[in-house]
Amino acid sequence: MPRPTTPRLSPERIRQTGLEIIDADGLEALSMRRLAERLGVRAASLYNHVATKDELLQEIANGVMAAVDVSGFDADWATGLRIWTRSYRAALAAHPNLVPLLATGPDRRENALQRADAVHGGLTRAGWPQRYATMIGASAKYLVVGSALASFSGGFPDEPGLYDELPHLNRAHLLREHAAEIDADSFELALEALIAGLRTLHGQLTWAPDGQVGAQPR
Repeated sequence: MPRPTTPRLSPERIRQTGLEIIDADGLEALSMRRLAERLGVRAASLYNHVATKDELLQEIANGVMAAVDVSGFDADWATGLRIWTRSYRAALAAHPNLVPLLATGPDRRENALQRADAVHGGLTRAGWPQRYATMIGASAKYLVVGSALASFSGGFPDEPGLYDELPHLNRAHLLREHAAEIDADSFELALEALIAGLRTLHGQLTWAPDGQVGAQPR
C-alpha cells in the first residue's frame, strides 16, 4: 500500500495558518502544537521552518506590515502621511488581534523597519528636521494604533434608557449602529487636523545660527 502523504509545509503556509488562528481566537490562542494540528503535521516538523513561537509571531507581523504603503512620500510629505496612515490603519483593522504586537514597534521586522525608514526619509527630504520627523512619525502612529485598538462609537450601548439622565448624550444609543462610519470619519478628521497643524508648523520653522531648529515668532 502507498505510504500516507504528509502535508507539504512552507514558511508562507505556516505564517498564513498562524495568522488565521490569531484572527479567529487571539494571540494567546496560537501555540506550536495547535498550529501543527491545524496543518496536519507533528509539532516537531514546524521547527524545521521556524525556531520558536516568538520568531513565528514576528514573521507573521512582518508579513502584515508588507501591506503598508509608503509610496506617497515620493509626491510630498502630506500625501505620504495620508497614504501611509490610511494603509497602516487598514492593515491593523484587517487583523485587530495582532494590534498589541504591532503596536510595540518595528523590533527587528524587516518590513516595519523599511517603512519606518521610508517615512523618516520622506519627511526629512521635505525639510523637516530629524527630531520633528521622528515626532511626526510617532504622532501619526499614535493616531493609527489608537483608532485600531478600539471603536469609539461601538463603546456606547444601544439602550436609549441608559442616557435618560444625560441630556448631552440623548442620541448616543444611535452611535453603535453607525460605528464603522463614525470611526472612519473621525480618523480622517484627526488626520487632516494633524496635517493642517503640521503645515502651519512647517512654515514657522527656522534654522538658528547654532544649527538648532526654532519657530518664527507669531
